[in-house]
Amino acid sequence: MRSFQASSLRLGLFVALAAPFAIGQLGIGPITTNVKFAKKRIGHPASTIAEGFKLQQIVTGTNSIENPSGVITNFGVLANGTLTEADENTYLVFDQNPGGPVPGYHYGRHFLFQGHENAGNLAYVTRINMDITDKAHRITLLTPVGASGLTNYNAIDGSVYLPLSKKLLFTQEDGGAVIEANVTWPANAHTLDGVLGNPAFFEGVHPDDQGNLVFCEDLGGTSVNIDPNDPNSPKVARQPNSFVYRFVPTDVSNLDAGGKLQALQVSIDGVPVVFHADDPVGDTFSLNQLRLHTPGTSYAVQWVTVHDTAVDGTAAFNPNSLAKAASATPFKRPENFQFLPGSNYQTFFFDTTGDTNALAGAVPALAQRGTWGSIFRVDLSEDRNSGSISIFVLGTANQASFDNLSFADDRTLIAAEDRGDTLDSQLNRLDSIWAYTTDGSQAPHRFVALGRDKIAEVKGDNEPTGTHVSNGSMVPGEQPGTIDCPLFRIGRVGFSLVVR
Repeated sequence: MRSFQASSLRLGLFVALAAPFAIGQLGIGPITTNVKFAKKRIGHPASTIAEGFKLQQIVTGTNSIENPSGVITNFGVLANGTLTEADENTYLVFDQNPGGPVPGYHYGRHFLFQGHENAGNLAYVTRINMDITDKAHRITLLTPVGASGLTNYNAIDGSVYLPLSKKLLFTQEDGGAVIEANVTWPANAHTLDGVLGNPAFFEGVHPDDQGNLVFCEDLGGTSVNIDPNDPNSPKVARQPNSFVYRFVPTDVSNLDAGGKLQALQVSIDGVPVVFHADDPVGDTFSLNQLRLHTPGTSYAVQWVTVHDTAVDGTAAFNPNSLAKAASATPFKRPENFQFLPGSNYQTFFFDTTGDTNALAGAVPALAQRGTWGSIFRVDLSEDRNSGSISIFVLGTANQASFDNLSFADDRTLIAAEDRGDTLDSQLNRLDSIWAYTTDGSQAPHRFVALGRDKIAEVKGDNEPTGTHVSNGSMVPGEQPGTIDCPLFRIGRVGFSLVVR
């Protein structure tokens, strides 16, 4: 995901993380080893992972695509030299060959899907055919260009499989609509403008067992001075401006049929925490933001409806504007979330990236209000329509700018950083990936210390785009969040790492 300071696109490298498994063990956790220090932003240090794990390269950016289309010829670089980035991963294991561009060819059963985050109406979706060693058929393009030579997609970010509709979803973080695609060949991708909104700035997305979808929105707010009393102070703090959404479909097997889009509303002392268009400074420095980010507190939440296709129709709409009008609660750029395994989808964690600037972080009033980024925990009631929210991690200069999340097991949350070039330079520190125990039984462990190569030094925006832990199950009852979830018992982990 891009930080505010990012101006270049990134080239993706996919690696696998392997660790010994015991029969019946859940996932790859607990993670009990760590990398002591983050890498400095000097030279080209190699990435380091905690002891007991290893990095295994799967593909690189220059690997060719078996069915090139227009300038989309390689996995991570267009024919015109533009770098692309494969962002969030979705790993699936099929019962049989799902097909591909070569009729009769057996593409195997194990696949890794990614959306690429480049711009210029040339973002695209690829599938890595994990069982195939033949380079000519290793990577398949799922979204060819149209007659214009463009895909008309930009900054594809989140990806997920929907077991009840047997579809794939990909989000566009730059304001494009959510993309739906077939999981088998051909993908026949199309957007859901009038159902989920356009422009939309969604990133992470995951379904529950009832077919409802939760989205995180990353849309930066108005910049404000770090000292409200000094108009000449740096204007690098941001007004909370993004929301967490839930979509309740009319037909879980067909998202095109519409449904209700809702947003999370937090209430403190019985009063909703809302966005004030005429007071960005007041919102940024508000008492409610301080209370919301104070460890040991808990506040009521509920979902409020912002759009209903049965009432509002299927014309394209702006979810952010409607969430504000519905008195939903804004956050500092939510990036991703995950349901807690075994919670019956009643608990999820989501993170916010914050302001990604050390000048803001140096102001105690801003640090106490999430300028370094945060991780929240939401516990829902049995009907999942209301519940409570609490701060799980309040970011610091050492642990900051949280991006993608995943669970290593049912008690270990993994959070990747995306500090951006400005914060990397200010602190002379590259990104890390952190492991947290949900019960606080151990101090956070640095799981990965990200390195940097020569291309990243030139192009900038060096980041890990997150971890993805999955056994690839396509069965509805075996997805994360179910009470008897076998998801982590036979593990395969994909970790996407930025390389230049």
